[in-house]
Amino acid sequence: MADLTYRAVVCEALGAPESLRLQPLARQSLSPGTVRVSVKAAGINFPDLLTIEGLYQHRPQLPFVPGVEAAGIVLEMATNVPGLSLGQRVIVRMRTGGYAEEAVVPASQAVAMPEGFTFAEAATFLVAHGTAYHGLVSRGGLAAGQTLLVLGAAGGVGLAAVQVAKAIGARVFAAASSAGKLEAALRNGAHEAIDYSQEPVERAVKRLTAGAGVEVVLDPVGIEQASVLRCLAHGGKLLIAGFAGGNIPAYAANRILLKGCSVIGVRAGEAGRQDPALRRCELDAVLALAAQGLARPLVSARFPLPEWAAALRLLKSRQAIGRVALEMG
Repeated sequence: MADLTYRAVVCEALGAPESLRLQPLARQSLSPGTVRVSVKAAGINFPDLLTIEGLYQHRPQLPFVPGVEAAGIVLEMATNVPGLSLGQRVIVRMRTGGYAEEAVVPASQAVAMPEGFTFAEAATFLVAHGTAYHGLVSRGGLAAGQTLLVLGAAGGVGLAAVQVAKAIGARVFAAASSAGKLEAALRNGAHEAIDYSQEPVERAVKRLTAGAGVEVVLDPVGIEQASVLRCLAHGGKLLIAGFAGGNIPAYAANRILLKGCSVIGVRAGEAGRQDPALRRCELDAVLALAAQGLARPLVSARFPLPEWAAALRLLKSRQAIGRVALEMG
């Protein structure tokens, strides 16, 4: 191939987004079972921020290219690659490598893009919707007719959870910090909106449920433990999916005991690595929702690759509605 290098955002030392550098990298050779993808867009996720700061569970060896999801076109294929074709539009899942103009990955980590998706939508689909589906269905057992409170409901995982829960047939209470964010959640299928900048979330939940509380809470934010446990009905489930708010709450055992509730961790990526059959089942399910028009990311901001720091800062500020994407041009 004529070009021997491609551009990538490289983390050489842990720190702020501005400490990363856009550099030319030498092309990797293909090993059996891998594909080379010309990346057109990459998703920006909170784990990317934590990883470059050295605060995430997965700590890749320096230097590395951040980015756990991307979308693009299959450019080259090695031997032993069934199910893909040259020129195919694909979503790529990885632990690092997304913030780049190309990526070499095992073919098993590339799946066909949903019909009608843009590259930016495809690049921001699987992490958020996969987390939402894993949390609500595989971990939470959410069923039609149940009540669900989604905290941070206008974020990437939050909006994905609203869409997945609506498809299941649950009654969805969306909580967010502004009217604009709540409008987005309502447009995506939420039944009730709670502005927790105006009213304590536990008070709003009690008001809207006649004091009963909700059966399931999905928390990707890390809300204060006393507040979130008061939102639950007796015997309810609290699904902990992240700490985008910057706080890691501790949950009082006596409150959990008195509520008879379950506190459940949601980490879709690790669950998939531990149980590949579960990952395949969940992947098929979210792709089916996309094919039916029931699941689609809202990409509210797009940045060119050289503006990665601005994209990460926007996500960190929690001002973005839905997803943020890098586009390679």
